[in-house]
Order: sequence, then C-alpha cells, then structure tokens
Amino acid sequence: MEKQRLDKWLFFSRAVKSRTLAQKLIETGAVRVNSERTDRSDHKVGPGDVLTMTVHTRLLVWRILDPGTRRGPAPEAALLYEDLSPPPLPREAAPPVHAEREPGAGRPTKKQRRDTDRLHGDDD
Repeated sequence: MEKQRLDKWLFFSRAVKSRTLAQKLIETGAVRVNSERTDRSDHKVGPGDVLTMTVHTRLLVWRILDPGTRRGPAPEAALLYEDLSPPPLPREAAPPVHAEREPGAGRPTKKQRRDTDRLHGDDD
C-alpha cells in the first residue's frame, strides 16, 4: 500500500488551493484521520483511511481511494476519494428584511442635530 503526506494529498484532491493552506488547515486541528485528530502535515495517509475535516464551515468526510501522483483537473481529483459527507443542513427560510422605519426614527438630519445642540447649549 502506498502512503503519502496528508498535506500533499489534500492538495492533490483539491480540498484546498495550496499545500501551504493544507498545512495551516491541519495545524489548526480541523482534520481527523480515522477519527483521530492530527496536527502534523507529514502524517502518512493511504487508501482506506477516512478523513474528517471542516473546510469553509462545511463538514467533509472522505475515504481515500488512491494517493494520487499529481494535482490534476477536478474530475481526476474526484477519483482520489469517496465522499461520505452528510448532506448540508437546510437553511432556514428567513423572511425578507425591508428597510422600513417610522418617521422621525433613525439618524437625525443635520438640521435636527443643530436644533438638538441649541437645546443643550452647545452653540459653536
């Protein structure tokens, strides 16, 4: 079985844009290999290992199928893993927010501010 560095595999699989970003992701503890947290980018992974990671607020669970030899196009990168991720949670349908306010509410106009300053005795 062929093993490869974790940061290199994340780069080859297109989970991240660069090996430097892969190293940062691993060092923050956002990646688990076979349910064990790792913070070493030189951790060896190979076929059969399951990666659990959080990328861009999304939980990804990938089973490694092939270590890969290069960072190829996306269809080629998708052959390196099997996606076991749970479906994303549905967003709550929030009602549209309208910028309505009562007359006189909100920031005062310049004239209203000058009038308020006169009342407080701040004539400049």
